[in-house]
This record gives sequence, C-alpha cells and structure tokens, in this order.
Amino acid sequence: METYSVLFYPKKVKNNSTISTVYLRITISGKRTEISTGQIIKTSQWATKSGKINGNTSGTKQLNSFLEGVRARLFECYSNLFNEGKEINCENLRNRYLGIEERKVTLMEVFKDHNSKMEELIGKEYSKGTWERYETSLRHTEAFMKWKFNIADVDVRYINAGFVADYEFYLRTVRNCCNNSAVKYIKNFQKIINICIDNEWISKNPFANYKSKIVNVDVRFLTDAELRRIQGKKFITERLKVVRDIFVFCCYTGLAYIDVKNLTKNNITKGIDGGLWIKIKRTKTNVEASIPILKDALEILDKYENDPKCINEMTILPVLSNQKMNEYLKEIGDLCEIDFDITFHTARHTFATTVTLNNGVPLETVSKMLGHKNIRMTQHYAKIQDRKVGSDMSALKNILMENKEVV
Repeated sequence: METYSVLFYPKKVKNNSTISTVYLRITISGKRTEISTGQIIKTSQWATKSGKINGNTSGTKQLNSFLEGVRARLFECYSNLFNEGKEINCENLRNRYLGIEERKVTLMEVFKDHNSKMEELIGKEYSKGTWERYETSLRHTEAFMKWKFNIADVDVRYINAGFVADYEFYLRTVRNCCNNSAVKYIKNFQKIINICIDNEWISKNPFANYKSKIVNVDVRFLTDAELRRIQGKKFITERLKVVRDIFVFCCYTGLAYIDVKNLTKNNITKGIDGGLWIKIKRTKTNVEASIPILKDALEILDKYENDPKCINEMTILPVLSNQKMNEYLKEIGDLCEIDFDITFHTARHTFATTVTLNNGVPLETVSKMLGHKNIRMTQHYAKIQDRKVGSDMSALKNILMENKEVV
C-alpha cells in the first residue's frame, strides 16, 4: 500500500529573500514531485509548523482557504485514480491535477529505443551478435502480439503475468523454440520490462513470480576418428574444401566464428616457446586468449597465405558468412558420415575436448586458450571421454603398484 502526503512550503524568490512563492510537495511511497501554487507571500508570514500563512486578515484567510482547496482537489484526483484502477504515482497525480493527459508508453516504443541504443554501443559495450539477438526478440514479440491479440503494439501498463505466460507458450509452441531458446528470449523481454519498471511506467512487475531456467544440454563434439575423417576427406568442390579447412583450423585453435573471421597477421606472434601463437581479445567477452598454433593449424595458415580473398580483406583465412559456413558444414558432415549436424561452434567444443583435455592438457590451460572468464565456462565446453579416464586410472594403478612394491 502506497503512502501519500501533501506539504505546502515557501520557496524564496530569486534575488529577493523577503518574498516567497508557495509550493506544494506531493510524496507517494517515498518519491516526490513539486508544483507551484502561484501564490506569492512575504517570507516572514509563513508558519512552518502549521503549514499555513500567519495572520487574521481577510487576504490571509483567503490564501489559506485557497491552499486547503488545492489539498482537497489533490485528494479528489488521488481518489479518482484509485477508483479507475490506475497506477497512483507522483507523475500520474501531478498530471491529473494539472489536467495534463497521461503519457502513453508502448512496448514497441521501449523495445526499439533499447535496441537502437544498443546498436550505437556495438564494439563498446555490446557485440553485434547480442544486438542481433535482441532484434530477433523484438520480431518474436511483435509476431506474438499479432498472433494472440491481433495488435501491433500495447500500452506497457497492460502487460501482466498472463501476457508473459502466453508469450512463453507462443515461443515453445508456435515458434517451436527449445527450452533454452525460449528462456533466453523471455530474459531479453524481461530486460525491456525492467526498463519500464525503473521508469515507473509499470507499477507491478509481471515477472514477480516467473520461474524458468536454462537446462544443461550435452554438447556434441567430434571424436579423434571423426576429426581425422573430415581432415582426410577428398572434396570435389572448392567451397567444401575451403570451409573444411577453416573448420579444422578452429578445431586445432578453439577460435569462435567471429574471432577467426577477424583474424589478421597482427594476431600472430612468436610465443614464449619460440613457436607461433595466436594472441587475440575475444569479440564476445573481450578476454585475452593465447593459443600456440599446432602443426595441423599451421599447415592451413600456410595454404592460404597468398589467397586473393585474404589479401584483399587483409585476413588470414577466407571465411564466409556464418550462415554459409554452417550450411556447407552440414553437407560436409553428411559426406563424412557424421551422425549429428555439425555447426561451426562444434570446432570450439572439439578443441576443448578431443584435441586438448583428452590429450592431457589441464582444464586451466584449456580455459586460458579459449579466452574464458572462469573455469565453469570451460567445463561446459570440455567433456572428459572414457579413454582419458581409463588412461588416467591406468597411470594411477601403476603408481599404486609401485608404492606397494616399495613397501
């Protein structure tokens, strides 16, 4: 329940402290707004304790009566807002008293403004991919309102828990989103609602009782045999050869799509071991990654050193669009009889698991090369396989046997 109070007080006129204008201060649940009554008095006339003007003259009585009338009018406006079921806050009460039409804020207005500001901050606070995901979220929200209500926009004050529940239902059924995708789109939508709450355009949080969470899914990666099969496959078409090479390069470096696309000769340096290393700041997290270049990856770099596309774009590899890369990788997976759909991100998981962790590289080192902020992120990428467990346990058995013989 909100608290409500009205206080009259004098504010001295600039350059003349003997004269004041009487103001009223409205306070609702700890938040304030001020309005001038337009009444001018001598500063010395004001009685702070009673909140009135001192004196018994007809003029004084008339001014005090006017102020009481203002108080009564304000309470009438307050009661009207309450009876109409409208949100009672300082802005709404002030506008009702002054006869100003309430400002209507719409969902699409807020959403588009947020995305526009985010676009301006690409490369500073956000990645292009993050902005693109919010643009997709905006389109899903528009499509949902058309599907459910046959409207293009809605006043944010009408968004409630039912709206959120229906939107999630739409994402999971009509859009056929998996759990994690649906939750991510809802989280993006929740950020827009939080903006509305922070600006007091919405009084009750429609997400107050919302519960949904990301479900951990098994990450697919190539086994050593599958990786070698792709590396050794003879392709007739040049496009598949190029995509295969770039994909394999990332299987041996752990680079994400955007990072390999932006890779230049400036990112290749001589490392502490005398060999060539990749030194980059990851586009997604802005975290530094340091990766020694393995032989298989180095051979691919040498292969494209004089590639016309690379020379023209001043890059190291002729990377296509992410959409095309994934389209051709699916074709490569079919030709190489891989039993799941390969995406470009499969390379990053393959590097973390098959190439590094299962060959004895410590998780902390893998995390450093992947440019992760913490080990928990790396654990999502790197999965220990049975052969690594068997190898480690065999080494332990030998140690235990040696210790037993010594005793």
